[in-house]
Amino acid sequence: MVTLHDVAREADVAVSTVSRALSNPDRVSRSTRDHVLLVARKLGYQPPRSGVRTQMLAMLVHDVTNPYNFGLIRGAEAQARAAGYTLMVGDSQQSPELESAHADRLLSSVDGLVLSGSRLPEQRLRELADQRRLVLFNREASGLPSVVMDSVGGSRQIIDHLVALGHRRIGYLAGPLESWTDDERWRALSAAADDLGIEIVRHGPFLPTLDQGFAAADVGLGSGVSAMIAFNDLLAIGALQRLERRGVDVPGEMSVVGYDDIFGSDFCHPPLTTVTGPVEDAGRTLIDLLLGIANRPNPQITLPTQLRIRDSTGPRRTG
Repeated sequence: MVTLHDVAREADVAVSTVSRALSNPDRVSRSTRDHVLLVARKLGYQPPRSGVRTQMLAMLVHDVTNPYNFGLIRGAEAQARAAGYTLMVGDSQQSPELESAHADRLLSSVDGLVLSGSRLPEQRLRELADQRRLVLFNREASGLPSVVMDSVGGSRQIIDHLVALGHRRIGYLAGPLESWTDDERWRALSAAADDLGIEIVRHGPFLPTLDQGFAAADVGLGSGVSAMIAFNDLLAIGALQRLERRGVDVPGEMSVVGYDDIFGSDFCHPPLTTVTGPVEDAGRTLIDLLLGIANRPNPQITLPTQLRIRDSTGPRRTG
């Protein structure tokens, strides 16, 4: 199926220019419009169907193997099914390019699209929203509906907990550069650390995977911190495994905290202190928003989070 990206590449113009030429021709010059239309016809481009219901919805996640997405997909699928829709799920594999390509190919086949943890720039999100109903999870963009977990509240709880245990120099094992959630968590952690007069050091970026947790743990150990906060639980659990192999006692010599409370975070060694939130509720809310966009003015919904304290955090060792 030919996409807007294919037309843009062949016409040697921006995707946004193609979108405007096809949907709002008055916003581009006549020569540009004629050129884009000629290329679109040559390639056989077919615009997404409007006014035709497919009873299909789609969700793109950035890593389908991440257990965090299990609950999100389950909640979304249940809500879609209750409304008489079928939910398709795609995996962008941490790649903005693959996410964009998947979205293009899905738009003509579904009535709406959920992007989870999208790594796409805002302009690209708006292009997609111009073609189909679009809702974002753990990502905000002005004018687009979204559901996010409360990163500010959860991050403040982490810092308060670690400071109460005596930690004064803390490392943050950062996620991908394109991640909106990573930026939100870093800002919230930094603000909370500043308020309490402690030092927080950013390490990374790292891919949010178990394997990358090994490298992240080594970097954190070399920086002289007494506690590490990982971008997500997979990174944190990988760090725990590396610390165990290096003979570092957790939490005696190093405390570790994650985000997301994924399946398995409570029975890794030691059980992981992490921020939890109502992820299945988030999935249901995303579908409710997607099906009700026409009746609501681009809402932004923030769901509460809380710190679940387990054995991976303890008092800072002195002396």
